Amino acid sequence: MPEAAPATETQLKIALWALNMQHRVADRAAWLQLLEAQMLDAGRQGADLLVLPEYASGHWLQWAEQPMTGPVLMNRMAAEGAALLPEIELLVMRHRIGLVAGTMPVAAARDRDLGNVNRAWVLLPEADGTLRRLHHDKLVPTPAERANGDWPIRLGARVAPFEYRGARVAVLICLDVEMPAVAAKLQDQKLDLLIVPSMTAQLSGYHRVFDCAKARAIELFCAVAAVGAIGEMAQNQGGNCSGAAMFLPCEMHLGATGRAAAIAPQSSVDGPGPMLVADLPLAALRRARRHAEAWPGPFDGAEVEIGHGDAPVPIPRFGAAQ
Repeated sequence: MPEAAPATETQLKIALWALNMQHRVADRAAWLQLLEAQMLDAGRQGADLLVLPEYASGHWLQWAEQPMTGPVLMNRMAAEGAALLPEIELLVMRHRIGLVAGTMPVAAARDRDLGNVNRAWVLLPEADGTLRRLHHDKLVPTPAERANGDWPIRLGARVAPFEYRGARVAVLICLDVEMPAVAAKLQDQKLDLLIVPSMTAQLSGYHRVFDCAKARAIELFCAVAAVGAIGEMAQNQGGNCSGAAMFLPCEMHLGATGRAAAIAPQSSVDGPGPMLVADLPLAALRRARRHAEAWPGPFDGAEVEIGHGDAPVPIPRFGAAQ
């Protein structure tokens, strides 16, 4: 794998919008105006990338005329997303700020059986005036996302790191980040930033996602930006409790605590929802990775055996710090 770009003192700024699902929007045009206002606010604060929560598409249920549940509801969000995506892309190009557009159901065909994936679109403006469109499909389902759940999805099977303004970035969605087996597959990718859009109904869910996100920052020695939705959704789809945070490895030169910036979890807010703008200290992160206090480098545990009784357990050989 090629070496990462040479370190510079440039710091990327990441804006994390903890979208308030109760904030009233009348139709697609009103929602696009709201998104544009948030992009402008993020841009004024110097943000290079704006991130929305998982199932930001749930906000679109406010203008659904008929009650709906299950696959019908998912298909409705997928149809709204297909209609809105070109307009969202125009906003990205107009304001020259990257966007992780939360997640939304997207129709996918596999073996002639139609279904929806839970997809995070990553929309990146290029220096030559073009738009780069990437995506990540959720890998690990919650009970609601299983075939017999209220929000059934098909599962993704791939994580595709990408480069953005000198940083190496990947996306995991909510429960994906709780799985160490997924993180282990990213050990040798030299990530600078892991982005985690999430949706959690209760404080316990918030802590599962955000505490695991902090663990991934330590394990992968990268920054992790996590954000979730707040407030009650339309169509009686329940409430949300979350916030936003930028996590870093727990190193003295990176602030020791591992929590660079955060918005505390909330179940109800006024307005469109709070936005956290946090620095990704790219050069400092890479320097710390080369001279970490304790991080051993990529380690997948392949040589570790589980002993029984007095059976010896081999001492693993750690990789060199990156």
